[in-house]
Amino acid sequence: MKLVAKRLDVVEPSPTLAITAKANQLKASGLDVVGFGAGEPDFDTPTHIKEAAKKAMDQGKTKYTPVSGTVSLKEAIIKKFETENGLKYEKNQIIVGTGGKQVLYNFFMATLNPGDEVIIPAPYWVSYADIVRLAEGTPVIVATDISSGFKITPEQLEKAITPKTKVFIFNSPSNPTGAAYTRSDVEALVKVLEPKDIITVSDDIYEKIIYDGLEFVNPAMISEKMKEKTFVINGVSKAYSMTGWRIGYGAGNPEIVKNMDTMQGQSTSNASSISQAAAEVALSGDQTPVAEMLKAFDTRRKLIVGLLREIPGVECRMPEGAFYAFPYMTGVYEMPGFKRLLAEKKETSYSKLFCDVLLDKYNVAAVPGIAFGDDKAIRLSYALGEKDIEKGVARIKQMVLDLQK
Repeated sequence: MKLVAKRLDVVEPSPTLAITAKANQLKASGLDVVGFGAGEPDFDTPTHIKEAAKKAMDQGKTKYTPVSGTVSLKEAIIKKFETENGLKYEKNQIIVGTGGKQVLYNFFMATLNPGDEVIIPAPYWVSYADIVRLAEGTPVIVATDISSGFKITPEQLEKAITPKTKVFIFNSPSNPTGAAYTRSDVEALVKVLEPKDIITVSDDIYEKIIYDGLEFVNPAMISEKMKEKTFVINGVSKAYSMTGWRIGYGAGNPEIVKNMDTMQGQSTSNASSISQAAAEVALSGDQTPVAEMLKAFDTRRKLIVGLLREIPGVECRMPEGAFYAFPYMTGVYEMPGFKRLLAEKKETSYSKLFCDVLLDKYNVAAVPGIAFGDDKAIRLSYALGEKDIEKGVARIKQMVLDLQK
């Protein structure tokens, strides 16, 4: 008797979580490991948000809430969308889940039928394709690269659409590349999408982590017609450093929300009542800490990219958003030492081999680009202190210099 469900044959454990866990294990054993793997801010949750959670507990807000979220949190989400994005929603168009990942999972479980195609630009967040497969959909991967700024073009999108296309995933700023689409970029994609019978999922989780005065724009913000065909997903984890609080939210077609509510009602029910109270204050309260974190991320962004560009064989573009660098290592892969490693280890993924050796011999944790659909790169999170960034990149440089021999 097979104990494991067949549906799990098509998915793998999250590589980012696995690498972070291994790095933490090595740290616990006493090694000085620099961890570039974690996709979460290193700052504490702002004090006024934590105080809101304490107040909620003191007031006895420790019971079940409606499955799709408290009325007051939904009102804060609606106000956020209207004031920050110019988007108007009703309460029956909003759902709150246990993190943005659950909202995304419930969306696909509620909308996909076997064989429905989902267009996913690569590099992509590691969970997109696996969640689609779990929902019995078919991921259609469209490759972008450093030459296009890691952005899908309207021509690529048009070519990928078939009669089976159900959903297009749009993520800006992007994990893993930090690429962010301009208004004109989004308008060009909307020209392709608007006439089609396709749902666009806009993953806006890094919305507030965007640099150089770039305007944040998602497809729903371009036109009312596009808004009706877009499901927006966001959360408080990245902008407010609340990864452990597990609050995400979605907005869109009320029929989709109703069915997501049914899915969630048969799995987790409501998200934590305490976390919902904290998220309400995060969205509606003082935004100063967000600006302060962004300023620190910007300094780190420039630091890590500058240091990476000094390493032979490495090409790194300046990310427009999020807190990741996604350097291309193709020049390194051509070095004699790396070719010897390939022959010795018999590893088919170049980026995985590089990251394995980097952690095992140089005590630096990074995520191989193959996990995001691009084996030419590695992902480095700069959500850590400047001294650690300098130390970690120095070790990467030393490994590359060793590989030149």
